[in-house]
Amino acid sequence: MSLAQISALLVCMGAAAFFLTTSSNGRDFLKPSDTTLVNAGRNVYEMACANCHGSKLQGQPNWRVRDTTGYLPAPPHDPSGHTWHHPSKQLFNMVKFGLQHYAGPDYKTTMPKFERSLSDEQIIAVLSFIKSTWPEEIRAKHDEIDMKAVD
Repeated sequence: MSLAQISALLVCMGAAAFFLTTSSNGRDFLKPSDTTLVNAGRNVYEMACANCHGSKLQGQPNWRVRDTTGYLPAPPHDPSGHTWHHPSKQLFNMVKFGLQHYAGPDYKTTMPKFERSLSDEQIIAVLSFIKSTWPEEIRAKHDEIDMKAVD
């Protein structure tokens, strides 16, 4: 086996491992009870998310109303927001690939894509942190959403 073939095999194995850990409709994708992961996610949140979404996950004022240029303010990630209404894999993809991934290329947003600045593990950690802050009943509802999600 050549070095190129070995490298390709390792890349495929890594992709397969990622797929296996993120498949089965999001179940166990986020780990809000894993304190090490949640603490890492808190640090990522403070570095990459808190500036827009608030240090307490409260979002920006009037987050449901577009501003004069057509942009929506950053929504809260606490229980008052809609974050928990989305399946885990969709949240992951929105963070990694941007909102246009779902809303279309013309969707106006100030949220950046994080595919080049955050690793998959960091994205999972930050989402696990966010989920860890939700009350148990909201977490349970989010788990149900994950169970019903179609890839």
